[in-house]
Amino acid sequence: MRKKPNVLVLTGFGLNCDHETAYAFELAGASSCRAHINALTAGDISLDDFQILAFGGGFSWGDDHGAGVIQALRIKTNLGDQLLEFVAAKKLIIGICNGFQTLVNLGLLPGVDGDYTQRSVALTYNDCGNFRDQWVCTKINSDSPCVFTKNMETIDLPVRHGEGKFYTENQTLRLLMENNQVVLQYALPDGQPAKGAFPHNPNGSLADIAGICDPTGRIFGLMPHPEAYNHVTNHPDWTRNRTFCEKEETDDVKRLGEGIVMFENAVSYFDD
Repeated sequence: MRKKPNVLVLTGFGLNCDHETAYAFELAGASSCRAHINALTAGDISLDDFQILAFGGGFSWGDDHGAGVIQALRIKTNLGDQLLEFVAAKKLIIGICNGFQTLVNLGLLPGVDGDYTQRSVALTYNDCGNFRDQWVCTKINSDSPCVFTKNMETIDLPVRHGEGKFYTENQTLRLLMENNQVVLQYALPDGQPAKGAFPHNPNGSLADIAGICDPTGRIFGLMPHPEAYNHVTNHPDWTRNRTFCEKEETDDVKRLGEGIVMFENAVSYFDD
């Protein structure tokens, strides 16, 4: 019998997607533990007991000093060395929405040349000037080393953020593209690049970037919410899509949303 990897899903201080994220990992075959950030920083729980660390969505500390900034500072100050040891042990980290913002502030992404301390990219205010709550089409880079998107090509997912614009210097952007660290890009409904067109690219991200990974593919950050597509009926077009309607007549396993595939890939990584 497969041994379930243990997943730590952080909660507290404005995070609000912890239940969905833990549930998605459970559906994928993992064992999830939701724990307050204070329990981790106080040493009441240890990263050593987990194989996957999930920074979920929400508005940590109200995003008062910028999205993910205070959470990153708190984690780095109290657990910086332990986090680097977690990475060195070839374990997995995922950051979703606010979690992605936290990862880039920590410097865990993009991790160019194995440097997991340097901040070189940013997620900043949407070009449209307001909060976006919508579904987007995304194209997945099949050449990316990302563990979470293995054998995936496209996926529709919801976004809900006010600071999701991916920005960096041209040199860093070119390096990320060349290294295939750009995992997920906003696309048109037919899968073609959005080329910045609003609302398909909801925030003005450079190169339509919706998610990136580190060079190993074990650390992944994305703005869309895969945990929010855990059942076929989560999709706004499910009643119009014949495939979805056919799944309605089958067993519950077949009715899992496509977002669960990312979590299943993470679980399968530990089978090797």
